[in-house]
Amino acid sequence: MPKNSKVTQREHSSEHVTESVADLLAHEEPVDYKRSVLNVTGETWDKQKDGEEELDGENRPAWNSKLQYILAQIGYSVGLGNVWRFPYLCQKNGGGAYLVPYLVLLIIIGLPLFFLELAVGQRIRRGSIGVWNYICPRLGGIGYASCLVCFFVGLYYNVIIGWSIFYFFKSFQYPLPWSECPVVRNGSVAVVETECERSSATTYFWYRETLDISSSISESGGLNWKMTVCLLVAWSLVGLAMIKGIQSSGKVMYFSSLFPYVVLVCFLVRGLLLRGAVDGIMHMFTPKLDKMLDPQVWREAATQVFFALGLGFGGVIAFSSYNKQDNNCHFDATLVSFINFFTSVLATLVVFAVLGFKANIMNEKCVVENAEKILGYLNTDVLSHDLIPPHVNFSHLTAKDYHEMYRVIMTVKEGHFRELGLDACLLEDELDKSVQGTGLAFIAFTEAMTHFPASPFWSVMFFLMLINLGLGSMIGTMSGITTPIIDTFKVRKEVFTVGSCIFAFLVGLIFVQRSGNYFVTMFDDYSATLPLTVVVILENIAVAWIYGTKKFMQELTEMLGFRPYQFYYYTWKYVSPICMAVLMTASIIQLGVSPPGYSAWIREEAAEKFLFYPTWAMAILISLIILASLPLPLVFILRQFHLVSDGSNALSVTYKKGRMMKDISNLEDNDETRFILSKVPSETPSPMPTHRSYLGPGGTSPMEMSSAPNGRYGSGYLLASTPESEL
Repeated sequence: MPKNSKVTQREHSSEHVTESVADLLAHEEPVDYKRSVLNVTGETWDKQKDGEEELDGENRPAWNSKLQYILAQIGYSVGLGNVWRFPYLCQKNGGGAYLVPYLVLLIIIGLPLFFLELAVGQRIRRGSIGVWNYICPRLGGIGYASCLVCFFVGLYYNVIIGWSIFYFFKSFQYPLPWSECPVVRNGSVAVVETECERSSATTYFWYRETLDISSSISESGGLNWKMTVCLLVAWSLVGLAMIKGIQSSGKVMYFSSLFPYVVLVCFLVRGLLLRGAVDGIMHMFTPKLDKMLDPQVWREAATQVFFALGLGFGGVIAFSSYNKQDNNCHFDATLVSFINFFTSVLATLVVFAVLGFKANIMNEKCVVENAEKILGYLNTDVLSHDLIPPHVNFSHLTAKDYHEMYRVIMTVKEGHFRELGLDACLLEDELDKSVQGTGLAFIAFTEAMTHFPASPFWSVMFFLMLINLGLGSMIGTMSGITTPIIDTFKVRKEVFTVGSCIFAFLVGLIFVQRSGNYFVTMFDDYSATLPLTVVVILENIAVAWIYGTKKFMQELTEMLGFRPYQFYYYTWKYVSPICMAVLMTASIIQLGVSPPGYSAWIREEAAEKFLFYPTWAMAILISLIILASLPLPLVFILRQFHLVSDGSNALSVTYKKGRMMKDISNLEDNDETRFILSKVPSETPSPMPTHRSYLGPGGTSPMEMSSAPNGRYGSGYLLASTPESEL
C-alpha cells in the first residue's frame, strides 16, 4: 500500500482520518470488496456468481460485422413512412420547397438526438431501461415508457405487414384481382357490383375484399378470418427473426434492408420509361416557396424527422448496445441519418413517377368521358356544331383539343355551363390529389400497377418490398422491448420473445375485426406522437442538463478517440430541447384544435366520410396517451420519495484484474449527476459528502444500513467490461 495513503496514515495515527470515495479509488490497491474489509454492501462472496458477473459484459451478444449493424440501423429507421408518408408530405407542403425545412430540421434535431441515443447505448451497453436508470434513476421511467410505446406501435404496425402479405399472395395471378370490378349475376342478368362501380376497382378490393370494412368503429362486425391468418403469419415471421436475438435478426437484415433498395431502383427505372412520369417528377420538384413560411409545414417536417429516425422507441439504443465501446458512433449517426433522407427522396421520385403515369391515364379517361357527353349534346342540339373547332377529331381527341373545346363552350354557354356537367380534365388536378398511407400503397399505387406491362411481377416486387420494410422496422421495434426487459429482469430470451409475440397477436385481434382499420388509424395517430415527444425531451434533458453536456462530451472523447464538434454541445443543451418543446406544444394545440376523428367507408355511398370518435373510443384514445406516459411521473415519484428501493446511498466498487466495476444507483440529492469516474481520479467529484469519516471495518457507516437490494439489476447497472477510464 502506498506510504502516503490515508489508510496507511490511519494505522500510525490515533486521529480520525477523513477521506472521500474518490481518494480511496485513487490510492488503494486493487482489492475485491466482497473478499475484503471494503465490502460496504454486506454481501457474501459467491465465487461462481462472481465469475459470472465478471464475464457478463464480455458475453453480451455482439454484431458479427460493422456492415450488419449499419444495415440493422438502416432497416429500422427506413420503414413504410419513407415510402408512403414522406412523398405525401412533399406533395402537400410545397414540393421541392418541403425538402428545405426537412433537411434543416434533420440537421439540428434529428442528427444530434440520433447521435445521442447511439452514444448512450454504446457507452452503457444496456437497453433503454438500463441506460436511463444508469444516467438518472429518477428518470428511469423513460425506458419503461419507450417499451410501452414500442408495444403499441408494434401491435398495429404488424397488421400493416399482414395486409401486405395478403396482397403479395394475391399478386400471383393475371389479371390482378383488383384490376376490374366484379360482376354479380342477378338471375340471367350480369351487372357490375354497385359499390365498385361507384368507386373504383382498387378501392373496392381494398375496402370490401381485403378489409370487409364496417361503416363505423362502433360496428365490430366480427373477425376477418383472412386478415387474422395474415396477422398470424406476420407475427410468426417477426418471432423467427427475433428468437435468437441479434444472431438471427442481424442475418435477416442483410435481405430485409437491401432488397427494398433493389426494388425502388427497379421501379424508378421502369417508372421513368412510363408515359407521363416526367410530369409527376416535375410536379414534385416545382417548389411552392410560400409554403416555407407556413408553421404547419415546419411542424409536419419536424414530426417526420422525429419518427423517420425512430427516436425515443429504444430500438436505436438496443442496437447500439451490442457495439464495441470504441466504435465510431458519430460516423454511424451521420451515415444512417442521410441514407434515411436520400431513401425518402428516392421513394418520392418513384411515387411521383408512377403517380404521374396514373394521372395521365386518369386524365385521358376524363377526356374520353366528357367528349362522349359533348357528342351527346351535339346530337340532341343542346350544343351547336359551330362551337367545335374544325380541326377537332373526336375519334383521336387529344387533351389539348378537349381543353380548347371546353374553353369555347364555357365562354358561349356561360349562364348554363354548370348544367352541362363537364369537367376541366386538368393534369395538375390529378397530380394535386394527395394520398398517403394505405390510400397510397393499397389504392393509388396498385391502380397504377394494373396498367404496367407484366403487372403481376411488379405487384409481387412492390408488396415484397413493403413486407421487408415493415419487417426491418418491426425487428427494431421489438428490440426496443426485448433488449431492456432481458437486460433488466434476466428472463430467457427465447421464452420471452415467443411469449411476447403470442401475447401481441392475441391483443392485435382488435385490428383484424371488420372495424379494425379504424383502430389502426387511432393507434397510428395518437398512441405514440405525444408520449414519444415527451420521452425524447426528457432523454435530452437527462443527458444535457442532469448528467451534464461537458461531462458527456468528455466521455465521448474518451470513447471515440476524438472530441465531437461543438455543434453537438449547443444543439444538445439548447437547440434540440427548445425545438422539441415547441413541437410538443404544437402537437397539443393541434390535438385541441382538430377534434379526433377518422375516415369511415360508407358502403351505401361508396365513399369515405369523416366521423368523430364516440365517447368510448375517446376514452381508449386518452387512455393510450396516459398509459404510454404514465411510467415517467410514476417512477419519478416512487424513487423521489423512496417508495421503492433504488439503492440510495449505496455504492459498490470492485477491482478485478485491473478493471473497475461499479454499481451506481440514485445517490441522494444530485450526487448521482455529479459522479463520474474520469482518467484523473482527483478531478472526479466524490459521490459522497465532501468530509465523511472513514470509520474502518468495525465502524457503522450509513452505507451499511442500506445495502443494495439486488446488487445488479434492481437499482444499478454493473459494467463488468468497463475499463477504469470509462463509466
